[in-house]
Amino acid sequence: MFKTLSNIMRVEDLRKKIIFTLLILIVYRIGNFIPVTNIDTDVLSRLDEQSSSVFGLMNTFSGGALFRFSVFAMGIMPYITASIIVQLLSMDVIPTFAQWAKEGESGRKKLAQFTRYGTVVLGLVQGFGYAVGFNNLLNGVVIDASFTTYMLIAVVLTAGTAFLMWLGEQINEKGIGNGISILIFAGIVAAIPTGVRQLFQQWFLDGGDALFLNIVKAVLLFVVIILIVAGVIFIQQGIRKIPVQYAKRVVGRKMYGGQSTHIPMKVNAAGVIPVIFAVSLLMFPATIAQFWRGHAFADWIMNNITIQHASGIGITLYVLLILGFTFFYTFVQINPQQMAEQMKKNGGYIPGIRPGKTTQVYLTRVMTRITLAGALFLAAISVLPLIFTDALGLPQSLKIGGTSILIVIGVGLETMKTIESQLIKRHYKGFINK
Repeated sequence: MFKTLSNIMRVEDLRKKIIFTLLILIVYRIGNFIPVTNIDTDVLSRLDEQSSSVFGLMNTFSGGALFRFSVFAMGIMPYITASIIVQLLSMDVIPTFAQWAKEGESGRKKLAQFTRYGTVVLGLVQGFGYAVGFNNLLNGVVIDASFTTYMLIAVVLTAGTAFLMWLGEQINEKGIGNGISILIFAGIVAAIPTGVRQLFQQWFLDGGDALFLNIVKAVLLFVVIILIVAGVIFIQQGIRKIPVQYAKRVVGRKMYGGQSTHIPMKVNAAGVIPVIFAVSLLMFPATIAQFWRGHAFADWIMNNITIQHASGIGITLYVLLILGFTFFYTFVQINPQQMAEQMKKNGGYIPGIRPGKTTQVYLTRVMTRITLAGALFLAAISVLPLIFTDALGLPQSLKIGGTSILIVIGVGLETMKTIESQLIKRHYKGFINK
């Protein structure tokens, strides 16, 4: 491990990328402590005790920025929601978007630009909802509450989200890993000490006569976390190898092909993106419902269309969204039709399977089966801890534990693999000795 870290520091390019990423995260953490204008911080300090489950969930993913009502209070969630909408519209819903999706890098740049515009629009709506919702939750938290003040707060919050979006893009270009995932990872990790402190206060300092029972519950919780970590790593690393044979070809005086290889299909090719997408979509209706807090329908949305409560509707929607996004993102990344055509063009075939359409059908069937297993695993890991922690009576900040662990481990593994590939290119040993 220490030798690997030493190798990383010896590679100038890799060292610069890691240092750049760490500096971006420092900027992100500083921004979490800069409050928005027209907010009474004294009133805001009471939010921990009075916060709703919706705000508790959002605070977890913002690294505590929401309870401070900082400029990064909305985090990167509006950008993720906008990305989902643009990707869905690119699936032959809007012909222009669908055409851009097939144009390669130039098309992706155009879609990325529309994603940024969508982020600003959604950010303004969500920021206005935050301002109204916070003022309804804590009367007087917004100084001189008026439409103008609410809009000013919404603009500041949207600017913070746009800045985070830019930071994520800078990590993609000059740093290590996926920028958006890294920022979410940092927010969750930053919120862990607060959750642990609350748990220690609730179970041990204020445990009273139930101290022994709380110790048993703490040990059981630790074992469950270890099992979740092991399961996530096992599934994330799992692959299905599809054998491929390439026929010999003579080009000029040289002979090509004739070798055997395989296509490594990951059990969970989508990573943690489906979970992030599902959480983002479920958070948005509850945010909009803050406009009409106190009305029966708005309160029903905040109490049911959320994953913070182990309610049937919220959990069902959460599972369906995870399953849907897992299949969607996997088949966007790996197109069986293009893969079959590329194999046929290069003289490759799967033993026992005819090239062309038959190969495409076979690859689709295999991908569907293994993706279903990965999707069910993601849903189980995300949902079961919610039910389990609800039964244990954990603090609100820990109710999203399963999803948080899933995202942290998934992003950590992806970042480690990125560093690993950089080291292998330079003939160094990586984290995993084979």
